[in-house]
Amino acid sequence: MSRLLPFIGFMLLVGLFGFGIWWNTQHDPNAIPTPLLNKPAPEFNLPKLYEPAQTVSKADLLGRPYLLNVFASWCIECGVEHPVLTAEGPTLGVELVGYNYKDAPDDAKGWLAKHGNPYNLLIADEPGHTAIDFGVYGAPESFLIDAKGVIRYKHIGPLTPEVMAKELKPAIAAMLKEAP
Repeated sequence: MSRLLPFIGFMLLVGLFGFGIWWNTQHDPNAIPTPLLNKPAPEFNLPKLYEPAQTVSKADLLGRPYLLNVFASWCIECGVEHPVLTAEGPTLGVELVGYNYKDAPDDAKGWLAKHGNPYNLLIADEPGHTAIDFGVYGAPESFLIDAKGVIRYKHIGPLTPEVMAKELKPAIAAMLKEAP
């Protein structure tokens, strides 16, 4: 019996490995469920990036749908996403709000000067406190928020042309169709 123990242990490991492979084929390993989906966006009151004496609150944005895009100059994947936002942002049919996350304002302004500014509005959360309320894991992340202030879609990672075509644009179309 003692000679079978290593074989039984090996077979258990093979079984666990096989289950792990099967599990990953059945589930998206990048999918992180958000408890905020279809719930009101958290309250916020953040300074504008270029006019920090002025603030923008959730209440200021009620009445119009928008895509809140979390970005930072230090974020490598934001550089991948940025050309997509620049090209497709004007065609989305919703306002594009840039949410500068844990970034020095001068670094963010320099990055935008270098790469272009696709945003209709830019707000800054240098300490990252409000991002915690949104459940931000990092940058980039995007939240589609309807005119009533409800989060309708969340995407973690860069918005690619494929994500835009297969997920974001259909979510925007469905949201705008439901709007009164």
